[in-house]
Amino acid sequence: MENYDTLSQAINALKKQGYTQDFNLKENCLECIAGNKSLQPHEFVIDKSFRFDVDEDPSDQAVLYAISSHAHNIKGLLVNGYGIYSEAMSNAMLEKLTSK
Repeated sequence: MENYDTLSQAINALKKQGYTQDFNLKENCLECIAGNKSLQPHEFVIDKSFRFDVDEDPSDQAVLYAISSHAHNIKGLLVNGYGIYSEAMSNAMLEKLTSK
């Protein structure tokens, strides 16, 4: 199992493993910025996930997801803060992101 001390270390290591796209979380899909694509929950898998506590403050926490989509032939990363500033998501997206 891979372990990283910081979010930036994890991002750099995963990019070397081919997770080169940046994803944004939308209510019911992932948006691939560079490819101008939207991935529905059934179109991607979460290969790995890592939780980071940036500080002792619960509002400074993040989850890094390594995601791949065979349907779109892409691999990328999603960084999502959690806690009080979490994004609104559909049930399908919430289930997908919490299943790993």
